[in-house]
Amino acid sequence: MLLFAAVTPPVAGSAALVASVVLGAIFGVLLHRGGVANYNVIVNQFRFRDFTVLKIMLTAIIVGGLGVLALNSAGLANYHIKAANMLGITAGAAIFGVGMVLYGYCPGTAIAAAASGSLHALVGLGGLLVGGTLYAFSFWDLARQGPLVVEVPAGLTAGGVLDIWQQPITDVGQTGPDKGAGGKYLILPPGAAEVTAPGYRIFRAS
Repeated sequence: MLLFAAVTPPVAGSAALVASVVLGAIFGVLLHRGGVANYNVIVNQFRFRDFTVLKIMLTAIIVGGLGVLALNSAGLANYHIKAANMLGITAGAAIFGVGMVLYGYCPGTAIAAAASGSLHALVGLGGLLVGGTLYAFSFWDLARQGPLVVEVPAGLTAGGVLDIWQQPITDVGQTGPDKGAGGKYLILPPGAAEVTAPGYRIFRAS
């Protein structure tokens, strides 16, 4: 799989919020026009009766691949190939697939269908919100629990530390400052006093 290293985003602040709304609206319109916000289209893909979803996904993979190539060439993104955890990928795909078959939507198409007034999409969206909230509660609260120490082993591994808004704090492993040598990272809460911690790479959450 590909893992992207954190880079300075070309759009930030209020401009990023506006861009998110505009691009999200365009994405929703395209989902509807493509038919993948329709319950029957998605379910019939799993019945091998309608291959609209497969065609759109293949198109997205090709366009996304070309976009990644362009971003990488322009220095706006970096990617590194890492070893695939086939057990984790298989388990995750199975859980996601079963949920998609039972619900009839993936998270993205569920929001698009709910926006169009689909009742069963709205019911499922409630479940998505509950699950997302419970997931958010699993995050380490730096303000309440204090600084976080992340120990990264040496070797062919890579990952990242994100805040609750999914904004990157730092990469770790091959794509991070340790370059695969491993080490200790100290993540400070916003507004915390400067500290000296020999042997630690220190970062601050925003």
